[in-house]
Amino acid sequence: MKFVFLMDPLDSIVVEKDTSYILMLGAHRRGHEIYYLAPGNISLLEGSVRFRVERVTPTTDSNAPVITHEATILTGGDVAAVFIRTDPPFDNDYLAHTWLLDQLPASTLVINSPSGLRTVNEKIWATQFTDIIPRTLVTRSKADFLDFLNEEHQLILKPTDGYGGQSIFHVKQGDSNAHVMFETVTAAGTRDAIAQAYVPEASVGDKRILLLAGEPLGAVLRVHNDTDHRNNVFAGGSTEATTITQRDQVIIDTLKPHLAELGLLFVGIDIIGDRLIEVNVTSPTCLQEINRLENQTLEDTIIASVEALVAERVICQH
Repeated sequence: MKFVFLMDPLDSIVVEKDTSYILMLGAHRRGHEIYYLAPGNISLLEGSVRFRVERVTPTTDSNAPVITHEATILTGGDVAAVFIRTDPPFDNDYLAHTWLLDQLPASTLVINSPSGLRTVNEKIWATQFTDIIPRTLVTRSKADFLDFLNEEHQLILKPTDGYGGQSIFHVKQGDSNAHVMFETVTAAGTRDAIAQAYVPEASVGDKRILLLAGEPLGAVLRVHNDTDHRNNVFAGGSTEATTITQRDQVIIDTLKPHLAELGLLFVGIDIIGDRLIEVNVTSPTCLQEINRLENQTLEDTIIASVEALVAERVICQH
């Protein structure tokens, strides 16, 4: 099968952390052809989606993790699966990619579904599940924010489109910097922000659970360092082994039918204590960290699932 990876530049791969890379490597091990698709290299001609790609071979050499071969053009009908793995933010370019990928033939699987990606803002979408999230305010009003801070005493404040731990603030009632934090995150009141009641268990870390077709693949606890409150690995956090609790499973079971309806196959959810914090659908990470801690090769499980779904689509087309 031909697998296309729409992702950030190949020279940005971090071999020991990159989930896109390990998915490519897993697909290559299982005999598939791997193609790199740079953002902006999707075209639409007379209803046919065209990809200007490079065939690549992933390796286990950390100095040269990917060998590039010839450039070529593939049409949608040539491709078994497209992995959308570009990092957020979900901007106009990202949106345009999803519109173009909507035009692929039904036989081509897209992970994750373009329409699902458009529907799910990774921070706002979860707010509908009020029973499993912290008390949450979405606003660009400073007055509303300050009232909420007075009610909750401690908040986590972040942008609605942030990623990688960027611009996440821990705000406490009476903090003289509360105003400037809010103004920074909302760009002086011109953009919405997320304010969530602080969950005390954040002091011991947050749990990333990877889901495949709504079922847990594995989990990892992300722990902040001594100089930063953020647990995100890309913000300097470390990882520890953890387990999926009964409460975690309740959260997973709540989300599963919604994820299935939206065509969101590979998802990462973040849980602190007994509360869901975010639902990550654009390019979930931490696969390699879970592999190392649990002595797994979970990329094989993901690729096998993709193979089965592609086979089902081919049968349906006939």
